[in-house]
Amino acid sequence: MAVSRLFKRFCGLHKANARIQACPPGYIHRRAFSDSKVFNNGDDTVLPVLIVGAGPVGLVLSILLTKLGVKCSVLEKSKTFSKHPQAHFINNRSMEVFRKLDGLAEEIQRSQPPVDLWRKFIYCTSLYGSILGSVDHMQPQDFEQVVSPTSVAHFSQYKLISLLLKQLENLSFKLCMSNKLEGLNHRPFQERQLLMGHECVSIKANDEFISVTASFLKDGKHMERNIRCNIVVGTDGAGSTVRKLAGIDMRGKRDLQKLVSVHFSSRDLGKYLLSERPGMLFFIFNTEAMGVLVAHDLKQGEFVLQIPFYPPQQNLEDFSPEICEELIFKLVGRELSDINVIDIKPWVMHAEVAEKFISCGNRIILAGDAAHRFPPAGGFGMNTGIQDSHNLAWKIASVVKGIAPSSILHTYETERRPIAIFNTELSIQNFKAAMTVPAALGLDPTVANSVHQVINEGVGSILPSGLQRAILDGIFTIGRAQLSESLLNEKNPLGSSRLANLRRIFEEGKSLQLQFPAEDLGFRYLEGALIPGTDDALGAPEGPTGHRRDYVPSVDPGSRLPHMNVRILSNSSSEVTISTLDLISGDKIEFLLIIAPTDSSYHLAHAAFKVAEEFKVSVRVCVLWPAGSVKQVEAGSKALLTPWENCIDVVDVKMSSNPSSWWDLCQMTDKGAILVRPDEHVAWRVKSGVVGDPITEMRRVFSATLGVKLHNNRDQEADR
Repeated sequence: MAVSRLFKRFCGLHKANARIQACPPGYIHRRAFSDSKVFNNGDDTVLPVLIVGAGPVGLVLSILLTKLGVKCSVLEKSKTFSKHPQAHFINNRSMEVFRKLDGLAEEIQRSQPPVDLWRKFIYCTSLYGSILGSVDHMQPQDFEQVVSPTSVAHFSQYKLISLLLKQLENLSFKLCMSNKLEGLNHRPFQERQLLMGHECVSIKANDEFISVTASFLKDGKHMERNIRCNIVVGTDGAGSTVRKLAGIDMRGKRDLQKLVSVHFSSRDLGKYLLSERPGMLFFIFNTEAMGVLVAHDLKQGEFVLQIPFYPPQQNLEDFSPEICEELIFKLVGRELSDINVIDIKPWVMHAEVAEKFISCGNRIILAGDAAHRFPPAGGFGMNTGIQDSHNLAWKIASVVKGIAPSSILHTYETERRPIAIFNTELSIQNFKAAMTVPAALGLDPTVANSVHQVINEGVGSILPSGLQRAILDGIFTIGRAQLSESLLNEKNPLGSSRLANLRRIFEEGKSLQLQFPAEDLGFRYLEGALIPGTDDALGAPEGPTGHRRDYVPSVDPGSRLPHMNVRILSNSSSEVTISTLDLISGDKIEFLLIIAPTDSSYHLAHAAFKVAEEFKVSVRVCVLWPAGSVKQVEAGSKALLTPWENCIDVVDVKMSSNPSSWWDLCQMTDKGAILVRPDEHVAWRVKSGVVGDPITEMRRVFSATLGVKLHNNRDQEADR
């Protein structure tokens, strides 16, 4: 899908209760010389970062920023957090991010259902009926932690939000309800607040700050308060108010499918599935109903049923709790005595990416669903958003702390927007893969959508609404007749052929997939806050296929640093084994230089320390020794790196499942070096040693990565 990068100017009113005053004419052009005034003004009445939207993306960003020492607060339109499970699959890369959040990944792994209860997708005629096939989405290597120090997880979004709120509480955030606030416009807005029931309704920008107006209800009256901030980050979901206020359009495919989501509980159903056919997703096809059941927690009996929805012939009243119960019983294959329908929500599936992620002189930023919305196939929505936050946090912190100019924020768009476009395509491919199963059974979903379109927009639109509804219902009934037991069995030639085709789809991995290791861990930034390798094959990356592909470790610039277990070398008798990803700090803006114990690499490390001081940024040096060389390490590298002390010696830990050395894994010699950014992505690497002056090279690297022009000491200070 070609997603055009169109840029449009801010415009006026977008909806009755929301407004924006655009940056003044010429404002963006004047931004270059006023970074210190806008972003580092020392004004305590101006909050450095305001995050609009308290979903997982906004909460993760607030945690990351706070840990990096950036003052921030969060606005949330809703008065309470939803208990609707929503997203539930957390991929490897997001779990790696969570490992840096004070044990969050470990808590998720302890709290989630055992993997054997959710590793399969099951296709059946009803939950008590015949199984048409099943797909196991976990492979042996997924449990060996060869490519990542952690595993994927199945954990409902509302449970994740609960854990994130605990993290914020530990960071001294205060949860504030709108009806309990006093003196709203008579004191500066404080940091570390999560304001519930506050809707962003306007954004005004001037040379010194951005003013955000939040509307809320207090004692039955609508009230407003103004919040001054340097940066606004919109993490307020697919219908983002911040995006609309900024006049940023979405580009892509709209209205791929309309559905109704039914959240219900039944411990009896959960108990049955636990013992008879545990799985994560159940695709159910029979003559009375069709739907996809998401088993969020079999032990608790918590489920969400997704049902196709065809308005205006159908409306939400057609999905009352009583009607939904009947639908559930048809899909289960029997009645449930303890069923409890908790919530019913319509939603629309889109595949769109915002035309830009940054606006207003790098001070209005979009992340998560506000910047991109995908089909849920593959679970890319929340995961892509979490990785947006991880990319963005260290860059915002660099600007707020005066390490980098605000232009570094534009590299967030440069890096993340192509990933969003790619993941949109991958989600569409995976959604199409999901449609191969009903198509194999004689139920081509495109036919139903085409008929619905003809009824709405073609000759059918002139018919009375009741007749339109009858035609649609009749077509669906005829379609579901393809699923009758008399037709769909091995004795019927047509049914036998369809079942054989279905088995072939499952065996060849052409149905809906859960894991995409090559994309989850192997995504790469081709340009941005990095130095592209001179010997890289920088052609267009291989397009998405919708099929699972293995991750291939790479240290090409822009890639995520590969995982390998290493053991810390120290004078103590204890042996501590960590991941290479653990060498990067999550609590400060710090780059990591990985070298081997060679003379030329030690000279490079000296240069890196000196240049980092010039750029007022921290760097840590990791000297990675080959396995079996521990006896050669005496005083370690500290003596050779004096006077600098921020260094660590580690040694390869060989595993039977991965016998390669670190430098072999990276396809480099031990004369090479790797500089890693605070977000664990490679900023620069040299495969076999630096040619020329190491200090000159390090200045080039840090200048390009941070966006700081360094001519001489005087110019360096001016550029800051």
